[in-house]
Amino acid sequence: MREIDPPDDDAPVVVAVVRTGGIAGRRRQWRVAPDPAEATDWIALIDRCPWDEPPADPRGADRFVWLIRARTPEVEHEREVADTEIEGAWKALIAAVQEAHAHDR
Repeated sequence: MREIDPPDDDAPVVVAVVRTGGIAGRRRQWRVAPDPAEATDWIALIDRCPWDEPPADPRGADRFVWLIRARTPEVEHEREVADTEIEGAWKALIAAVQEAHAHDR
């Protein structure tokens, strides 16, 4: 599941989210490379996520697994997140990426 399309631009901030699993096992992908004027807001969303916390047990029938990758000028993060962990900062980041992705289409 470690596949996310690499950034094809030089944007200072890039966030990509891939969700796999569920009943149909369908893969969904969202990606955003916001304008530099919005970078500070995106970096704040990224920094609130608990990237270094131990992952939860992803086991369970028909559960989603999320791969989240974020790149800022200072750091690159990657984390596989169990569906049961999608709350708080993770939920806010994923929702923001999905909304921005929908508007960019």
